Amino acid sequence: MDLLNSFVTIINDFLYGWVLIAMLLVSGVFFTVRTMGAQFRMFPEIFRVIFEKKRESRGVSSFQALMVSTASRVGTGNIVGVSSAICLGGFGAVPWMWAIACLGMSSAFAETVLAQIFKKHAGNGGFYGGPAHYIEFITGNRLIPLLFLFSLISTFMIGFNMLASYNLQDSFSGFDFYNPETSPMYIGLAITILTGYVILGGGHRIIRFTTSLVPVMGLCYVIIAAIVIVSHADYLPAVFERMFREALNFEAIFGGFAGSCVMYGIRRALYSNEAGMGSAPNAAACADVSHPVKQGLVQVFSVFLDTMIICTATALMCLCSGVEPGPELNGVPYVLKVAESAFGEYGNIIIAATITLFAFTTIIGNLFYVDKAFIYVFRKVPNRSFLLIYRIMATIIVMLGALLPSALLWNIADLTMGCMAFINVICILILSKYVARALRDYREQKRQGKNPEFRAASIGLENKTECWN
Repeated sequence: MDLLNSFVTIINDFLYGWVLIAMLLVSGVFFTVRTMGAQFRMFPEIFRVIFEKKRESRGVSSFQALMVSTASRVGTGNIVGVSSAICLGGFGAVPWMWAIACLGMSSAFAETVLAQIFKKHAGNGGFYGGPAHYIEFITGNRLIPLLFLFSLISTFMIGFNMLASYNLQDSFSGFDFYNPETSPMYIGLAITILTGYVILGGGHRIIRFTTSLVPVMGLCYVIIAAIVIVSHADYLPAVFERMFREALNFEAIFGGFAGSCVMYGIRRALYSNEAGMGSAPNAAACADVSHPVKQGLVQVFSVFLDTMIICTATALMCLCSGVEPGPELNGVPYVLKVAESAFGEYGNIIIAATITLFAFTTIIGNLFYVDKAFIYVFRKVPNRSFLLIYRIMATIIVMLGALLPSALLWNIADLTMGCMAFINVICILILSKYVARALRDYREQKRQGKNPEFRAASIGLENKTECWN
């Protein structure tokens, strides 16, 4: 395990040292400029399109697709990931998380618009799609799309789900009954059983589950964090001053970039909001909307909700608490200490319940992406025997995640996530002209007082897509 962890760490230090960070920043800046800041200028439009009804009775609504993607985004990364960024990167990691999120909204917009443009008809009257389809459009073959899907399946079925499972069981470590030798196994078994129940019901059960739970879960957590922040409001000026002072200490940053606030801020922001990574488009492509730009705007809101609201709530709750972060508190222990200082003996219960819900919805949302990936691999919905075997394997992997060391799980998740993002960012940059044309078409129809209706011919793709001719 130590040897494997060392090997993966070396790769991650290279990938996140400059390569992926440069690509994410370039992509975010590029799409922000090319769309003239659509993620900011069109923000009011988001609230109009987010609750539009689906056009077909058997399709997935824009809101349902948003909840599935948000279920994956809003998870342990919003609590444990933020804690890890602060403990290892310092106060300055938080502004860098905000920066990459603001730029990442434009990348999320672009990848979602492309996923909608190149989506396919599903046999049940709905739709499916994702980056694999627009990658195939670029390459003309299935090799690179399959490589991307291998990274996606490795990320969501293995890396992220094992990490979510570990974080869930670790959230109980503050209780007296927790035994490091046996508790992870029993808690992991309980997670496995619940996961199996939901995913063996298929995609529709996943959609119903996430649509019901995610909004309530997110709202309750923000309220809890707000109580802590308001009760420590006197600390806010000093917290903000220290955050930006450390974030802009370039001498310290470039003196040790691999362990800097920039690297941890960006790495954990990507883990949390997944902007530009190529994951959320797999859910967004399922939405039945009249124009791809509508779902692109909805995914902008998902990134905003994830990072600017929920991650910020965690960061300010922790930093205002008076509990000083450090490597020895990395992950769940820091959040538990913060909760204990704010709520006393009830703090452990609050954090354990919150992380349990966040981790569980993350696991379920992640497996929805894997379901859609296998449709591309087999060019159809896999047969029931394959789906049964895959879903049983997925639940076993969740069990293993509760038992493995956290450092290895973080590194595996970072590696597979980085490979996905590397392929996806290159492809959305290549296809950027179609994003710009679709946005121009949407704006023109809005100026004419129409409810925008998309046709592939309007952006030069006549008879090159399956759904918009």
